[in-house]
Amino acid sequence: MYIQWHGQSCFRIQAKNDDATTTLITDPYTNDYGLKLPHLSADILTISHEHKDHSNIKAVNGTQKRATPFLINGPGEYEISDVFIYGIPSWHDNNEGKERGKNIIYVISMEKINIAHLGDLGQTELTDKQLEMMNNIDILLIPVGGKYTINAEEAAKIISRIEPRIVIPMHYKIAGLKLDIDGIDKFIKEMGGKAEEMDKLKIAKKDLPQEETKLVILKP
Repeated sequence: MYIQWHGQSCFRIQAKNDDATTTLITDPYTNDYGLKLPHLSADILTISHEHKDHSNIKAVNGTQKRATPFLINGPGEYEISDVFIYGIPSWHDNNEGKERGKNIIYVISMEKINIAHLGDLGQTELTDKQLEMMNNIDILLIPVGGKYTINAEEAAKIISRIEPRIVIPMHYKIAGLKLDIDGIDKFIKEMGGKAEEMDKLKIAKKDLPQEETKLVILKP
């Protein structure tokens, strides 16, 4: 499996099943925020909520297998090309959506690896039901920039409840981004100051860390 980050909450996740590659894209954004997406194509496209920096559906083309991506933009259970996806309802703020509305958490199972993409999670605590649906998460994609989502300290507390093997932060300030949110330094400090930076993550189930949670910083 390969995981590549394109800024904000947009990831390209590629996995092989029966010698065929399946590509999933999460939360593509418009160019209004100072960042520009590369050319993207996908078999599956997930949208956590309808804000413009997460829902630029037109930016993602289809593949040779599928003329247009299979779009998932709501809660429920999905199975596409041996990929299993669970959409879990959540809130974009800590006031049950009264400020910023709803958000969908996605649990994505590819190559027997369970990935949780938290979207623009604004809840400072997950409910027991949400945690139950996120059992045995291997890789956690979590917002850490604050203001519009949970911040570094809140993210660290949620990570301690989920206990993933690998954490990849998202939705934080990077060069060119016009949103006023925190950078990555606060989160790295909250996580103990140790992180590995890389262009993309290549991982197999057998290579997942077992003894501790590993923090991976992907270059956009």
